[in-house]
Amino acid sequence: MIATIVNCIAVLIGSFLGVLLHRRIGAEFKSTVFTGLGIFTLVIGLSMSLAFSRVIYVVLSLVGGGLLGAWWDLDGRLLGFGRYLESKFDKSGGEGENKGRFAHGFLNASLLFCVGAMAIVGAIKAGMEKDYTLLLTKSVMDGFAAIALAAAQGIGVAFSIIALLIYQGGLTLVGMGLGNIVSPLTLSEISAVGGMLIVMIGVNLLNLRQIKTANFLPALVLITLFTSLEPPVLALWERLSF
Repeated sequence: MIATIVNCIAVLIGSFLGVLLHRRIGAEFKSTVFTGLGIFTLVIGLSMSLAFSRVIYVVLSLVGGGLLGAWWDLDGRLLGFGRYLESKFDKSGGEGENKGRFAHGFLNASLLFCVGAMAIVGAIKAGMEKDYTLLLTKSVMDGFAAIALAAAQGIGVAFSIIALLIYQGGLTLVGMGLGNIVSPLTLSEISAVGGMLIVMIGVNLLNLRQIKTANFLPALVLITLFTSLEPPVLALWERLSF
């Protein structure tokens, strides 16, 4: 868990630096920050998403996960939690153009820091092998991303450490229990689907279209199920073929 704690500290430091920068820059600079961060997020997401090798699993996971997330209104629930945090910790009023900025900053940062390949693979490796290299590298990257995101969307970014602790810390604990059970196929397909969710965040940051990205989070669970079930299903098919 030590690497996840370091990651959270990096996000906190980056968020507070970003908030300080926000007070010193105008609307044009904020727009530039959004554009730069959006392009960077798109590139990272695209590079991750091309790693898949089971296209049918990915399609079924994204569509099925999106439908489940819409049914459960995950995006709305996470935004609602962000607004609850805003009511407790942000006394700036959140009116006009700032209305909802805290909640969206919390949501975008939580997704950006949690669904990437480095979060998933790094946390599992930390749990299984006590190898913290990926998570410590991710901490540096997240710290700089938090500066840019908080400069554009405010202090809500700092509260993404709640999701980071629960999700990334939870994956580390899962890795400690799994040993070497997780297959390379499962890790690669999870990373690919996570990359596609990051692409959605980039689209949102660039205002190309507002996608309810959190609704697609169940896709990460579905892709894990599909890839984990493949070996026993194939073994059963070979038995039935003879």
